[in-house]
Amino acid sequence: MGEHEIDTELVQRAQKGDKSAFDLLVRKYQHRIAAVVSRFVRNPAECQDVVQDSFIKAYRSLPGFRGESQFYTWMYRIAVNTAKNHLASQKRRPGADVELEDAEFIEGGIYVQNNDTPEHELLREELAQVVSKALAQLPEEIRQAITLREMEGLSYEEIAEVMNSPVGTVRSRIFRAREAIDARLRPLYESQRVRP
Repeated sequence: MGEHEIDTELVQRAQKGDKSAFDLLVRKYQHRIAAVVSRFVRNPAECQDVVQDSFIKAYRSLPGFRGESQFYTWMYRIAVNTAKNHLASQKRRPGADVELEDAEFIEGGIYVQNNDTPEHELLREELAQVVSKALAQLPEEIRQAITLREMEGLSYEEIAEVMNSPVGTVRSRIFRAREAIDARLRPLYESQRVRP
């Protein structure tokens, strides 16, 4: 039985009133949802509140979940909307910081191995800053598309569903994001390659 089938079984049990089935879904996805929310809400205590609110909203909306998308895709959408609503209520905008692990996905980019030399540590910090700045300058819909694809691992079809956009538009946004980030990384990559 695959992941999708397991989730479907748990959702169906939860829809019939089995709270322990929903608890299993929460345990399975709470860390991934927390990672998603933390991209928007930086304060750890607020982040946990938003994660909890997201799962509460999902539980209340569970009777209407028809399984047309995977549970995680549906849950992701609820979490992003809850985080954005939280920020709107606080009159704040989402952040766009990114960790080095998030930088390693970029096609054509430089993959930094885990070497603890000062030079490599400096390069890691520089990479994270460059990627963070590049992401911050992207329009929100492009930043969201690349985040869903490369950091959350969703398919183009799932992203299209989450963003309520045609698949072709999603592909275009992801291509534009990769181009923008690659353009920012290229000078850094080339300077590293020519060093003795």
